Amino acid sequence: MSEPSVPGVRGAIFGDTRDITPFRNGHVRTSVGGLAEGLSGAFWGVLKGKTAGRIDVAGDAPRLKRLAGKTAKSVYDAVFTSTDPDRLITLARTYPGWAGLCYVIAGLLVYKHGGYLRASELLQRGLSIRIDDAASQFSSSYLRRVVTRVEVAERIDVPVLFSEESVYLALSHCFRETGQTPDALDILASLPPSLPSALARCTAAAALERHADVVAWTEGLRNTDDLSAALLLIRAQSLRVLGEREAAQAALVEVLRRKKTNLALRNDAVTDRALSMLEVRRRANPRLLVAKRVPRGKPEGTELEAVDGIRKDAEVRRMWNKDFGEPGG
Repeated sequence: MSEPSVPGVRGAIFGDTRDITPFRNGHVRTSVGGLAEGLSGAFWGVLKGKTAGRIDVAGDAPRLKRLAGKTAKSVYDAVFTSTDPDRLITLARTYPGWAGLCYVIAGLLVYKHGGYLRASELLQRGLSIRIDDAASQFSSSYLRRVVTRVEVAERIDVPVLFSEESVYLALSHCFRETGQTPDALDILASLPPSLPSALARCTAAAALERHADVVAWTEGLRNTDDLSAALLLIRAQSLRVLGEREAAQAALVEVLRRKKTNLALRNDAVTDRALSMLEVRRRANPRLLVAKRVPRGKPEGTELEAVDGIRKDAEVRRMWNKDFGEPGG
């Protein structure tokens, strides 16, 4: 279980100091990009034919060794030549020493197909079963290139090579999708620091309104890539909830500092800055955003009149033009 929230005690969780990590470059989905990716995925599925729906592999699947035993051959075929997780489940029941490995791979395959509830059940079962030496050797020899594309935060996908992190991150996402957010946060507590795991943890913590934890875990974060920019957006939202508006603005400025930050993330940061500024002005002058009364006989619903107070305020207009009218935000 996760520790109780103690602001200032726990440090940052995003600094991965390893020379080699299982993560590949993350990807930010957009509505237009998602449509294009869906179409290209459909075409690619037609071109791939029978290989569509199989477990993903970085490059070509490893070759099976000539002296591999019967069990290894059966598991190899189920992993790399089949799209049916039930084959792996059958092998798990047939070979108890391989059961843990078979259930985990079956869970990752179901996760790839979008079956979050069943995937969570298979992954948990696999993690609870100890595998024998033969299965461990198989995993080391053949599964290093297996890749799982995991959603670590809203719109953020990260390809992860087969590892403890790929399994735990996939399981955490399954928990989030099935409404088990506390479990989604707890399952990540043992992972080493990294931006993808930090994104997943902060996403779950923010959903649980553990904003002090989010702020503590992201202290000192800089915008070095799109994953860190996405994490800074979560940090800014938690700071706003806690009333730390200046710190929240600083986090948004950091998102906008790097010019090559994904456009969708930059737009989110600009929008959050504008809303925050308008909120500050409204608190300072409650009459600023009061809509004009609609005269009798005229239809309601002209939104231009509802924001007439904003348009007439020179200071708010200046701030809006600064964010949206100048190059670079």
